Amino acid sequence: MESNRTVDSPATVGLRGRCPRCGEGHLFKGFLSFRPSCEVCGLDFQFIDSADGPAFFVMSIVGIVVVALAMWVEFAYEPPMWVHAALWAPLSIILSLALVRPLKGMMAALQYANKAAQGRFR
Repeated sequence: MESNRTVDSPATVGLRGRCPRCGEGHLFKGFLSFRPSCEVCGLDFQFIDSADGPAFFVMSIVGIVVVALAMWVEFAYEPPMWVHAALWAPLSIILSLALVRPLKGMMAALQYANKAAQGRFR
């Protein structure tokens, strides 16, 4: 299926959860499970293997943000420990859930754009 439309960058397409080839079909069928193929262009999504990549980036980003904010609140206001638990546990969960799907989509789109495959010995 040929199209005159140019596809956005892999990062943009992945963050939006769209097909890496056409940029229009949906990448996900649930919260984190990939569709078998694109409903618009028919690209087979069996090549996608994001493994632990999105989880690593989510943990790194959320960890940096939450620790930085917790340290700022601690040094500025010196609240009791229960305030820290009440603030940072929900923020960690919300940020993690908000970031994991877009980052998983971006990793899939980058795999497609860079033609990533399993390493093989010659």
